[in-house]
Amino acid sequence: MPHPTATPFGTWSSPVTSELVASAAINLADVLLDGSDVYWVEGRPQEAGRHVLVRHNEDGAKLDVTPPPLSARTRVHEYGGAAALVADGIGYFSNFQDQRLYRIEGGGPPVPLTPPPASGQPDAALRYADGRIDKGRHLWIGVREDHRQADKEAINAIVALDVTSEGAGNVLVQGHDFYASPRLSPDGRRLAWLAWDHPRMPWEGTELWVAAFDGTAVENPTRVAGGPGESVFQPEWSPDGVLHFVSDRSGWWNIHRTDARGNAVNVCPKAAEFGRPQWNLGMSTYAFLSPAEVVCTYVEGGLGKLALLDLETGWLTDIDLPYSDFSSVRAQDGKVAFKAGAPTLASAIVVLDPRSGKATVIRKSSTLADDPAIHRHLAAPQPIEFPTRRGQTAFAHFYPPRNADHLAPDTELPPLLVRCHGGPTSSASITLDLRTQFWTSRGVAVVDVDYGGSSGYGRAYRERLHGMWGVVDVEDCAAAARYLVDKGWVDASRIVITGSSAGGFTVLGCLTSSDPAVRRMFRAGGSHYGVSDPEALARDTHKFESRYLDWLIAPYTDTDGHRETYLERSPVRHADRLTAPVAFFQGAEDKIVPPSQTELMIAALRQKGITTQYLLFAGEQHGFRQSSNIQWALDAEFYFFSTLVFRSHGAA
Repeated sequence: MPHPTATPFGTWSSPVTSELVASAAINLADVLLDGSDVYWVEGRPQEAGRHVLVRHNEDGAKLDVTPPPLSARTRVHEYGGAAALVADGIGYFSNFQDQRLYRIEGGGPPVPLTPPPASGQPDAALRYADGRIDKGRHLWIGVREDHRQADKEAINAIVALDVTSEGAGNVLVQGHDFYASPRLSPDGRRLAWLAWDHPRMPWEGTELWVAAFDGTAVENPTRVAGGPGESVFQPEWSPDGVLHFVSDRSGWWNIHRTDARGNAVNVCPKAAEFGRPQWNLGMSTYAFLSPAEVVCTYVEGGLGKLALLDLETGWLTDIDLPYSDFSSVRAQDGKVAFKAGAPTLASAIVVLDPRSGKATVIRKSSTLADDPAIHRHLAAPQPIEFPTRRGQTAFAHFYPPRNADHLAPDTELPPLLVRCHGGPTSSASITLDLRTQFWTSRGVAVVDVDYGGSSGYGRAYRERLHGMWGVVDVEDCAAAARYLVDKGWVDASRIVITGSSAGGFTVLGCLTSSDPAVRRMFRAGGSHYGVSDPEALARDTHKFESRYLDWLIAPYTDTDGHRETYLERSPVRHADRLTAPVAFFQGAEDKIVPPSQTELMIAALRQKGITTQYLLFAGEQHGFRQSSNIQWALDAEFYFFSTLVFRSHGAA
């Protein structure tokens, strides 16, 4: 093995190529259990982003359940989730192209359960997700989003469908703006669900409802938890019929149960997050092993853990596993399955025997990290807590450059890529991200910032962003970079910033900040389908997020100076402050942040004569799913930053 050579940061040759990043990884989601079989949904960039329901049987064989060209992906809330389920070997899934619900059984052809759009109705007019099967009544019970009236806002409801015939569904519950998590009690006599209304998002205020159910209608619906200031997540019935749910009424998302009087009891009070922001439907952080015990995941100090929770004593016993990020937790007949990952371990579907602690990986999103020639170059993150402008502290994960074949000259510090996660009520993932390793293995440090407003640190931390989007996130990203400069870990003259969606807005906010010190911090930026004009977004986006900005900025009105606040936070309105080059990456079919958002900013940049780059990808929506586009975007951004910043500043 050759000895490492001294090479300038940002110029290291790396085996982690963009082609490997784009082709080696698949997306894993929605773990399901049915008898002895484990199922999940794979998003495959190599198949133009097609989502496939996959079965793993007791013998270890893997089989694609959904045949091409069908794709198991729903557009409910646009972000989707819970597009598929399996019961007694029969699969049910929403197909992305037409959004119809299908049944598939025994290797036979998929059979549509819902009708095509009628004449004059828009395509994909009826969308379905987050279902459960009522076996005794042969019903699919789930969320339906109705877009049949194209000139009006979509109507969300909980419906029941007969799985033996075709139909649009019988409405069980309607009247609220949004619904999620319909869950039938073990005896089939009660139905629980979540609901919320504009302008709240599900992590701000949701309501948990329960009603009697006779198979055709619900009776006497009662709100048992939640409200404007309480976020309720993942209602589930225990095997003996006790309703449990996650609530942040304590300031943290903890697991609760309802007692005989209907009161909520916190079964494990802890300054940790057992819930997540519900950007996707069907999310699961706990599952029942018995009436008295669950397997659960929680986040503490930014790191995820898996544990057994005794519901009677509240005793929490961590399970020793090599992972720090867990999701999609399921349990059935003593078997546990979930998705997990770690900084140097790709996300994987894992099956666990909770008694012996034996864990078996049955599917990895990528095997690239298993190759010793690749693994030796992987950088592990260092959690940091840094001071912010408002006298508080914020959090981030810092990845120093690492490449076993290269050393930097003693006189040089590495360039820094600041990454802003989307959401903005999301968080930086600490599962192996080959895109991060693409940068670090080339000699570029990366800091993934959990700015104020991020999840994983309690409700008060999330609420730092209330009315302050474009302020707190911008300040915290600049503060993270300043902290690393002051520590002597990175080169102050070679700092760039990148982000996707809401993270793209933060990027543009940093580059057009009213504070010259913030603007000077960053030499260039990359905006991936990012918001450039929040005023335009308030007028032109999909239902799920159409009132989100009420909380993030202010209600969009001409009264009380609110419109002026939007204008002040709008990067496109302050292009005169912009001096740094910017690269833009956009999906042509994005309904969440339409291309018009990006093109407004580009026009302003070009008018000012500032270097810009624009890549518009046909066939892509909010986020890129085709391997060729993933590769192209990664190469283009590296070339942009390398040419303009990494090789034109600092040591040669």
